[in-house]
Formats: sequence, structure tokens, C-alpha cells
Amino acid sequence: MSTCTVLSAGLGEPVAATAATAATWLLLEQPGPWGAKALTASHLDPVLGRALEKAAAEAGVRLGLIRRPGRHADVHQPVRRRVYAAGPSWVRTAEVGDPAELLGWDLAALEACGEPYGGEPLALVCTNGKRDRCCALYGRPLAAELAAGGAGEVWETTHLGGHRFSPTMLVLPYGYAYGRVDAHHAKTVLEAAREGRVVLEACRGRSAYDRAGQAADLAVRELTGEDRADALTVDRTRVTHTDGRVWEVDVAQQTAEPPRAESCGAAPVTPVRIVVTGVREVSRRS
Repeated sequence: MSTCTVLSAGLGEPVAATAATAATWLLLEQPGPWGAKALTASHLDPVLGRALEKAAAEAGVRLGLIRRPGRHADVHQPVRRRVYAAGPSWVRTAEVGDPAELLGWDLAALEACGEPYGGEPLALVCTNGKRDRCCALYGRPLAAELAAGGAGEVWETTHLGGHRFSPTMLVLPYGYAYGRVDAHHAKTVLEAAREGRVVLEACRGRSAYDRAGQAADLAVRELTGEDRADALTVDRTRVTHTDGRVWEVDVAQQTAEPPRAESCGAAPVTPVRIVVTGVREVSRRS
């Protein structure tokens, strides 16, 4: 079968620095089928979906729907729905009886909403085949295997970007995304996340940073071997370690040749890649 995922893998397209950018995530449980634009094409009332989408966009929040892995026929709606809000190193959780309750939340201050989440790392696997068939073809089996194997708190989600890197997975609370990940590797990633660590293999980057920042973060981790999730912070392409070391990372944009479809059925394009051209340590605290 010719898919955007098969084509991307065949071209050896790197997954680094391709994660969706989101300083804050808001995830609402919505079982049942999802359409390509899931917030207005699911069992969620489309008027409410548009209102939530607008409120999230105004607050700079990335909003998505989640559901448990498994078959998704036209099921009855749950009495209470799980909600997660997450930033770079925190997760809050709540239950709502009506998704419209979210319109009363201060979406610009989600760290104060709900209760602190103290459970297993959250594994969010993109499975929305209506948006791209690769997400269902590769994502749903991964989510099902992780859930059946007791890998942690596993959810299917509507969109993580980068269909051609399916199956894609976002791990919270640290917000690192992964592409072309199989179940064995995903379990390794989740085991590391339990200990506050990052696995670099198949890592697309930390969603809290833009693509240049993702590249800088991964480059310094590769150089130093630092795997503690919160040991590094990034400001543009300046990376600071908690021990006082600082690096400047030089990055450049390159077009990826030859042209390829970024989604199944889409016209071929030449995507922009972020590449690291230099890393230099510029200071060290004595």
C-alpha cells in the first residue's frame, strides 16, 4: 500500500524538530466516531465545538478530543467526561458532566484548573483516520497494543500533526512527541517518562518549543547525553542547563527534496526541514 507514511520512511525523512507546537494542551474525552474536523464532526454538538475551538485559539491553547482505545461505534455519551490540561511539565485533570462547562474555564490559566494529575504518564496516539488514513492504519493498532499491555494511561487523540510520521505519540506531562514508533519503543519511552527522562530515538521534539527550539533542545541532548526532561530550557535557540551551562545552537531551514505528499491524497510538496549547523557552549557557571 502506498501511503504518505511509507513514502516518508522510504525517503529517510528525519522526524526531529517536527512536533506540533503547543505551550498548553486541552484534551476533552469524546467517544464515538470522529470526522476530519473532529470538534465539529463528532457526537460533540458542533455549535459547542466551534465555540470551544474559538475560545482555545484566543487563549493560545491547542484543543483536541480523546477517547479510550478500542471499537468506536455510535456509543452512548458518558455521564462524566475526563479532561486534561497540560503544559511543559504539569498536568491537571477534571471531570465534566457537560463539555460546555469548559467555556467557563479561564483557558489562559489552565494550570489553576482542575486537580494536579499524579498518575502514569499520558500516552496520546493520533488515530483519526478521517483526517489521514495513516493515523488509523498505524495509530489504532499501537494504541490498542499499549492499552492491552498495561503501558500506562493510553488515549487515542484526534490530531498531533505529521501524518507521514505515523504512528505518532505525544507523552505528557513533558510534551515530547514521537514518530514512527512501535509498541516496544513506545513502552520504553513511557518507562523513561515515569522517571522524568526523555528518549531521543524517534523523538520529534518538545511541543512547548517552536521547531527551531525543538532542534536546539534535541541537539544539546545528543551532544551531552542529558536525558532528564526538565534539565534543559530553551529560549529561541539558546539552551540552558540547570547546572548553569549554556549553548547557542545554529539552525537553518532546508527544503526536503524530492517533493512528497505530507498527507495521503495531498499534492506533493517540498517540506521545510530544520537542521542544526552548529552547537557551541558559550558560558558555564563556576
